[in-house]
Amino acid sequence: MKISADYDRCEGHGLCTEQAPAIFELDDDAELVHHFEGTDIPPEQLAAARAAVTSCPVAALRELS
Repeated sequence: MKISADYDRCEGHGLCTEQAPAIFELDDDAELVHHFEGTDIPPEQLAAARAAVTSCPVAALRELS
């Protein structure tokens, strides 16, 4: 599974970073950093990745098959 991030839509709330800190973080400028952009999320991080997607209040994250 991959996660697509809409960086223009992201408002830097940071809920995804709370749910999946190994996948997402906010940099010093509160910009989203997606550590697995374009690659598959590791199996042990799938539950956290899905929680991050559903927690985003502006729907900036989307699960891809």
